[in-house]
Amino acid sequence: MPAKIKFGTDGWRAIIAQDFTFDNVTRCAQGLVDYLTERGTAAQGLVVGHDTRFLSREFAETVAQVAAANGLHVYLADKAAPTPVLSFSVLHRHAGGAAIITASHNSANYNGFKFKPEYGGSATQEITDQLEECIQAVRRPKSIPLDMARARGLVEDFDPAPPYVGRIQSLVHLPTIQNAGLKVMVDAMFGAGAGYLPRLISGGRTTVEELHGVRNPAFPGMEQPEPIAQNLTELASSIPQAKASVGLALDGDADRVGLLDEGGNFITTLQVFSLLALYLLEQKGERGALVKGVTSSSMLNQLGEKFGVAVHEMPVGFKHIGPKFTEVDALMGGEESGGFAFRGHIPERDGILSALYLLEFMARTGKSPAELVQHLFQQVGPHYYHRRDVAFNPDDRKRIQTLLNSKWWTELGGMPIRQWDRIDGRRLILDKAWLAARFSGTEPLLRIYCEADQPETVQKLLDAAAEYLGV
Repeated sequence: MPAKIKFGTDGWRAIIAQDFTFDNVTRCAQGLVDYLTERGTAAQGLVVGHDTRFLSREFAETVAQVAAANGLHVYLADKAAPTPVLSFSVLHRHAGGAAIITASHNSANYNGFKFKPEYGGSATQEITDQLEECIQAVRRPKSIPLDMARARGLVEDFDPAPPYVGRIQSLVHLPTIQNAGLKVMVDAMFGAGAGYLPRLISGGRTTVEELHGVRNPAFPGMEQPEPIAQNLTELASSIPQAKASVGLALDGDADRVGLLDEGGNFITTLQVFSLLALYLLEQKGERGALVKGVTSSSMLNQLGEKFGVAVHEMPVGFKHIGPKFTEVDALMGGEESGGFAFRGHIPERDGILSALYLLEFMARTGKSPAELVQHLFQQVGPHYYHRRDVAFNPDDRKRIQTLLNSKWWTELGGMPIRQWDRIDGRRLILDKAWLAARFSGTEPLLRIYCEADQPETVQKLLDAAAEYLGV
């Protein structure tokens, strides 16, 4: 029996050569073509791109061969490109969607298949449900050789960068950053975002040094290309040695950002989300709703009250956040993982634009990252955060789920639970703190999140939750 292809929080991801095989990618591509045909958008063409992972180019070419065999016009990216760049290409070319071969932040043995519909954002749950049905129904996928498809004019190779750079230049005043005299260190994490930030902010008094800006599908020196503290130790140690102003990191497909201050200290993704919202609301004077994943910071709710804007809380994943972002014409949308979207761009995460807004915040205020965090705390009070990822035996999932659903969970770490919700997993609201636990949609992990006004409280609550859940 062929493997069941299941789309999680953002796309289908699987281990290369185990389930992520050329046969299964072919089935997935044919199912996507059938879905686009049923929806009536196949005639608009399909953008196809890929990241820097093992065989990503070859898998992308496989998708192109299938789409072309079905008569679709394929825009095939001529090199590895970030997911937000390819998502923007959908809008720029008025295509029916994009198929992107990437496993984003997963470890090196994974690859994945993301679908971005005609609006250039993450596919909704409704769309992925229909897409899965189309894939499951595939019996005889079509395919033609790539050189034949090119000769027939069905495959058009293109560089997706120039139109995207043009959009970025309309959103960010790059000369402000270029002339600020910043010393910027970037960790591209061997991913598809390599070269973009140096290209955009070099040329003035600001200098840029990029680490891991070459392709290496093994992602050496890191567990996975995810811009979290444990994977950024080289960047963290390099910043004070180089007397850099700031450290920035992009994940494998550059839709997420990581931020380190001038001392090499990691600034949490919840603080980064809040800093970006503060920048848009306070410095740029913009107004509009904020759309946050349920595991994002309560600082956003406080900023919403302070600046008189609505805050919408959604389940984790841009398949949920993106549609709400579009519906309310939000100023900003984002999630705990470090992916943020902005009005006037695409309804999708963009790590490159996020990094540029952070640099623009520094350049306009003259504040260092650490000073910006203190400025944020002056507005909303101190907030500390940590996420604990726990691998579990699949046979244990039902037991853990039962405990998460328990009505008898009334206190945690000696602190009373004031209220709770099930927007995604289980979230508990305590005094000046919250804790949430949910199963990952992309990996076999239980994620436990906590934010509180004291770092000691964060650790105490995480320990208590892990003990209660038996993990």
